[in-house]
Amino acid sequence: MALEMSGEYVLPRDRKAVYVALNDAEMLRKCIPGCEELTKASDNEFAAVVKMTIGPVSARFKGKVRLVDLDPPNGYRIEGEGEGGVAGFAQGGAKVELTEVPEGTRLTYNAEANVGGKIAQLGQRLLAGSAKKIADKFFANFTAELS
Repeated sequence: MALEMSGEYVLPRDRKAVYVALNDAEMLRKCIPGCEELTKASDNEFAAVVKMTIGPVSARFKGKVRLVDLDPPNGYRIEGEGEGGVAGFAQGGAKVELTEVPEGTRLTYNAEANVGGKIAQLGQRLLAGSAKKIADKFFANFTAELS
């Protein structure tokens, strides 16, 4: 099942500081909901273990994320994949853009993902709503850590 999502958040720091924070494994580990482990495998690759509950399905997902098309401090593209055993899998990407605004930095993202397994059986509306809640929680945590 294909899933698309986009969002925009204004963060209270300058663009360079936001870009650096988005590439800091410890910062991301604190901000990603359900993140149990996040390690930097190389300058542009991370490995993660995230425990997630979507509707009646709860699973521990192991995944890898690569940052490509790097354009510091303006943004990049994220490509990733995760495996949650019988719960299913996800793979996809997101374009992240950072622009200066008077309040700090505007982060805009456009993401697409393909999911399969039990989580795909939950339906597009439940998955989209859960993904939006997870993104909002991440950015609330991220904004708090930046402040």
